Amino acid sequence: MYTPPPFKSDRTAALSFAQARGFGTICAWDGEKPVASLLPFCLSFADDGTPVVSFHVARGNALARLGDGKSRWLLAVNGADAYVSADWYVSPEQVPTWLYQAVHLAGTVSLMPEGELGAHLDALSAKFESWLAPKPPWTVDKVSAGRQQMLKKAIVGLVMTVEDIEGSFKLNQHKSDADHTAVANALAQQGDPASRQIARAMRELRPQLFAGEAEQV
Repeated sequence: MYTPPPFKSDRTAALSFAQARGFGTICAWDGEKPVASLLPFCLSFADDGTPVVSFHVARGNALARLGDGKSRWLLAVNGADAYVSADWYVSPEQVPTWLYQAVHLAGTVSLMPEGELGAHLDALSAKFESWLAPKPPWTVDKVSAGRQQMLKKAIVGLVMTVEDIEGSFKLNQHKSDADHTAVANALAQQGDPASRQIARAMRELRPQLFAGEAEQV
């Protein structure tokens, strides 16, 4: 990941972002070409503090055959992104740009022991069902034991031991207070949720610039 110093996040912030997002693109090399899939995941920590990413793919997915515990894979976790018009800046001589939040995790991937697959699936559904509160969470006991077994046979659990962590949160950190404020306010007025989310992140970076303003996003 290309990460200029102003946008580079620390390890804790990058892992927290990935853990909260829980969805990304996993990519491996099959010896001839890249192989990638979009999927949900759970990020936890081993007893020694090493980050561990657990996920699963369909048994027919090429990735299911590549978890040898030796080759390194990449997990790209993207957040909101937004286009910025040069017209929004206060300063002259500006050009358009794109703001975004992204984290890349890399490490070796191994097959998940079959006995751990059920717990992984329970943790995964519990994580995302919690986003829907106050809806009562869905649980696997609503599915018959026979169907559960059939579905589990159709997937393969995988575990990444995270060795490298890179985060890039490009939020105009290198711009002046005036330009930072102007762009954040312009993004807050856009109709798409991603632009408004980037505006919130920019406000959180320099809250003193927005003190006393009514919440716009």
